[in-house]
Amino acid sequence: MFMAEFKLRYGEMKWYVRRIIEAGNKEEAEEKARRYAELMNRGEVTWELGYVIEAERPLLVGEEELKKLGA
Repeated sequence: MFMAEFKLRYGEMKWYVRRIIEAGNKEEAEEKARRYAELMNRGEVTWELGYVIEAERPLLVGEEELKKLGA
């Protein structure tokens, strides 16, 4: 499982979103994420791919994540 972060822009505003990418390897995940960004760029909001990482527990905050942060 992989996670991709995208930068979205609308006029002067920008924000970030993350999406889970199903792929067998990082290269495949990056390709899917690039295609996703291209397909999402049909409206006024522009999508730019930031990065793709392998993620065992993406977007989950639990005791393990808090321990990693030193809490």
